[in-house]
Amino acid sequence: MSDIIAENVVVTINYTLRNDAGEVLDTSEGDEPLTYLQGFGNIVPGLENALEGKRVGDKVTVAVTPEEGYGEKDPEGLQVVPRDAFPEGATIEIGDNFTAELDDDEFVTLWVVGVEGDEVHVDTNHPLAGVTLNFEVEIVELRAAHANELAHGHPHGRDGHAHHH
Repeated sequence: MSDIIAENVVVTINYTLRNDAGEVLDTSEGDEPLTYLQGFGNIVPGLENALEGKRVGDKVTVAVTPEEGYGEKDPEGLQVVPRDAFPEGATIEIGDNFTAELDDDEFVTLWVVGVEGDEVHVDTNHPLAGVTLNFEVEIVELRAAHANELAHGHPHGRDGHAHHH
């Protein structure tokens, strides 16, 4: 049993994420808590760093800068892609994201920001790039990671048995 958040600990948190205007961008309220593996980059670095050393029951409020979150917005990130570059029959809506393979076995995530006829406007920037992330977090549960979770770099469900698809 782990009693503080450290590398290789599976952490379960309830959280609410707001922007600087106070609008809720994401929350676990009314949903399952978030479970992640500390030290493996499962969550943004600024939040992971702020939770290090905390205990069950602790409440943490942290403002994560873009550098420690999803990065600054890259103005080069906006691109127009022909509709036929997407899988045939795929529904493409604003807010969707797709993974595209670059020439050299690198992958990039593209977020759809607009659709006009046969042109799909995409952005390589995460929708929260350039945004200060204001997290309110409550630590719910801690446990040592299982060997297979360490090998895969992420938790396998709250009880450690479920596996990703």
